[in-house]
Amino acid sequence: MNNIGALSRRSFLALGAATLLAACGDGTAGPGAAGGTGGTLKWGWALTTSWDPVTSSAGWDVHVLSLVYAGLTKLDQQGNAVPALANGWKYNADGTEVTFTLRPGLTFSDGSPLDAAAVKKSLERGRDLPKSLVAAQLANVKDIAAPDGGTVVIRLAAADFQIPNLLAGKTGMIVNPAAHADPGALALKPAGAGPFTLTSYTQNAKAVLVKNPSYWDAASIKLQNFEAYPLPEAATVVAALQSGQYDVAQIPGSQVEAAKAAGLQVQVIPSLVVAVLDVNITKKPFDDPKVAEALRYAVDRAALLKTAAFGHGEVAYQPFPKGYAGYDPVLDGIYAYNPDKAKALLAESSYRGAPVDVVITTSAAAGVPEQLQSQLQAAGFRPTIEVIPAAQATQLVYVQHSKALFVDQFAGRDSAVQAFQVLFGKEGLMNPGRVQPPELAEALAKVSRTPLDDPSYPTVLQAATAVAVRSMPNVFLYTVPRILARRPNVSAIPEFTVVQRFEGVTVS
Repeated sequence: MNNIGALSRRSFLALGAATLLAACGDGTAGPGAAGGTGGTLKWGWALTTSWDPVTSSAGWDVHVLSLVYAGLTKLDQQGNAVPALANGWKYNADGTEVTFTLRPGLTFSDGSPLDAAAVKKSLERGRDLPKSLVAAQLANVKDIAAPDGGTVVIRLAAADFQIPNLLAGKTGMIVNPAAHADPGALALKPAGAGPFTLTSYTQNAKAVLVKNPSYWDAASIKLQNFEAYPLPEAATVVAALQSGQYDVAQIPGSQVEAAKAAGLQVQVIPSLVVAVLDVNITKKPFDDPKVAEALRYAVDRAALLKTAAFGHGEVAYQPFPKGYAGYDPVLDGIYAYNPDKAKALLAESSYRGAPVDVVITTSAAAGVPEQLQSQLQAAGFRPTIEVIPAAQATQLVYVQHSKALFVDQFAGRDSAVQAFQVLFGKEGLMNPGRVQPPELAEALAKVSRTPLDDPSYPTVLQAATAVAVRSMPNVFLYTVPRILARRPNVSAIPEFTVVQRFEGVTVS
């Protein structure tokens, strides 16, 4: 996240480090932060839908998966792709081939060698496995070669300068080939080369991990043990932190003042998460474009932000936050709250007052469903609220495509183009209607062809954002910062915008 308007080499964000510090509570921590070494960190966050990054069905999973897996690259605090398992890479002139050079002596957490052949097999599995949920992001990969143990050559069907960013997330997590034969077992027991190794796992309850001494950057990992738990209840999270049930936990905006009053340290970390209404335009009444457009004007985003997050975040009309290279300032306020305009659009549409199910999960913020229902009713819709278990949401909304309107959050991806593909692609997991206009596909292709250090890159990316916002039905609501509360004996948490990392963190 370099200064706005200036894009460093291999960067896809444009948010200044100074902006991060100004927005985030009490600062950041890097390797060697104060507080001693060792200890156990108990993290109240969320557990993964699968320990297999290829079949993981939630973008949110990347945070926990990053504890046990590593990729050829990772993203630094500024969102730049930097070396990880690979210590460097180089593109050919036209962007159709990128060569990664691996660090010497790499191993998986079980001690088996992590060489170019293993990387090749892992990436090919992500592309080719029938049940892969990252296959769409690797569809442009034509061929992967391992000419020697330390060299991986990725050949592309079309130019794509986003590959180093793409491979920093779930898509590029390297899975031990020894585990490929049993995907069911892999879903419960990861086989990676990350900073920690899973030692025990109780599904939907607790994951216990221990430091991986063979991790390529083990010197930066100060914690000896790590425990991850499901997201705590909002009403009890502060008390759970005070009692030591958790050392660090994500808290909702409603609990920030209570956490501070309890003597906890609070960090408000900018993130790429945005609240959104996902709309399936193949289902009535949203198959009528005027109904879908009316929905955009029917929502009072500022009121929802105040209710859901006590103002922690910003009203959003696009998938990217201010400071991101793809953020287009022209789109600010494009669908500002206007119930009269929504009513007029509905009057011109085919909508005749049929019930509209607003689908939410059991984890929705208190008051938001009722407020949203009231807003839609005031605009002329006949809304009803349907509550579904959070664990079933992905299957019902994005796999079975059985719901027309869903209140969700989108967790931004490591690559801007990947984010577009997930949200708007014909095979995009979070595109329930699986419809993408040709002009958006063309805009994204232009983004992929543009090197990240090209001065025109932000302009090209913003143009794609504008096409997406105007042509796709998603109703973006507000940004969702990552709010972490921690006990005083825990050192500051590094403020990584995309994926939460724990280099330098200690518990005394």
